[in-house]
Amino acid sequence: MALLVATGLVVATVGTACGSSEVGSSGDTGYVSGKGVITRLAETDRVEPGRVAGTTIDGEPISLADYAGKTVVVNVWGSWCPPCRAETPDLVAAARELRADDVAFLGINSRDLNQAAARAFVRRFEVPYPSIYDQQGETLLAFSGTLTPNSIPSTVVVDDEGRVAASVLGQVSKSTLVGLVEDVQAG
Repeated sequence: MALLVATGLVVATVGTACGSSEVGSSGDTGYVSGKGVITRLAETDRVEPGRVAGTTIDGEPISLADYAGKTVVVNVWGSWCPPCRAETPDLVAAARELRADDVAFLGINSRDLNQAAARAFVRRFEVPYPSIYDQQGETLLAFSGTLTPNSIPSTVVVDDEGRVAASVLGQVSKSTLVGLVEDVQAG
């Protein structure tokens, strides 16, 4: 793994995502699709995202800065997105497994028409972590260069120093996400 980290970037295809199978294609779905492309950054290439903050789907203020010193998995989702619904059980299982390793999860609910739809999704899938309600997709701008404002679903791993360490454009599985987080924590 050290050889791969030394290259600064590892890209692998691990699944499918919303809409068409081309990364960067929005077709008529209204969002960018992905193929589960994983990007992992060497420690020397990591940078802090912009400000990730807002109000949760329950109306409480929250910020990525609230998790300073922890590895944080940030997942971008919408209740209207079929691959988001498909990956959520894996994200919930990963969140429960990684809790013992002091890993936090934060969702960004993007473009749901109202918070009620987002709350129903969270209840249905028993999501144990908070999500920022980001109807306009503006919070995603904090990950400029990593994600596009329409990257749904997507997942970013932020290391314990607050820097973007890895991302997955498209649907992610539990095993892939757990392995990615473990790699980030191992350095």
